[in-house]
Amino acid sequence: MLIDTHAHLYLDRFDEDREAVIARAREAGVARILMPAIDVPSIHRALELCERHDGLYAMAALHPSETKAATDEDFAAVAALCDHPKVVAVGETGLDYYWDRTFDERQRRFFRRHVRLAVEKDLPLVLHNREATDDLVRILEEERAASDRPERLRGIFHSFEQTTDLARKAEALGFLIGLGGLFVNKKRVARAVREVPMTQIVLETDAPFLAPDPMRGKRNEPAFLPFVAEKLAAVKGLTFAEVARATTENAVRLFRLEADAA
Repeated sequence: MLIDTHAHLYLDRFDEDREAVIARAREAGVARILMPAIDVPSIHRALELCERHDGLYAMAALHPSETKAATDEDFAAVAALCDHPKVVAVGETGLDYYWDRTFDERQRRFFRRHVRLAVEKDLPLVLHNREATDDLVRILEEERAASDRPERLRGIFHSFEQTTDLARKAEALGFLIGLGGLFVNKKRVARAVREVPMTQIVLETDAPFLAPDPMRGKRNEPAFLPFVAEKLAAVKGLTFAEVARATTENAVRLFRLEADAA
């Protein structure tokens, strides 16, 4: 069985066939699906899906692109929703310097608030990182050094497409890396992942985005996760079963899921 640690099933691109998408995931061996938030309404939509389907879990956060207009009330709502039993992480949060550089400092302030929230609630962080690696790592290091509970700071560098050096820095910070379509589709990412220990890897789709080969160009969905697992098995010289077992164990441990449900 596999765990998709990052899929936006609440988005409108799934409105016409969401039930079928979830059924196809089950048929493909994807036992559980974790849904990162982008804003407060998306947390509620994810939780509604959790109520209707076993094996679905939600996260709570403001996506960095949403922090441009986010309010203190929005963040307070995120913090309150972190207490919901189906919320298993603070995510996705982080930094995005690709689309709009006019509110970088505001992004950084909100990111620090999310880091401190995750420590307070003892939840992992799921990190969005686009062209912001140096600041992201620096802030995590600073927050860890300043925290009186640094052991609680942990999580995932979502959609990993960087170097082995970043993987090592992530490991030193207590973070795993999430592999999905970018890993499958980009040879340089696969080269970096060869040196990353299996204990540091989880699988994700980022559905409906970033479909892996051979589905590139289509709407991504959790049923495509086996393509990521197959690629990782080939890169690591492991069997599919070994990859499934290791990545599932990593996700169960990080998110404190019930092991027997996997």
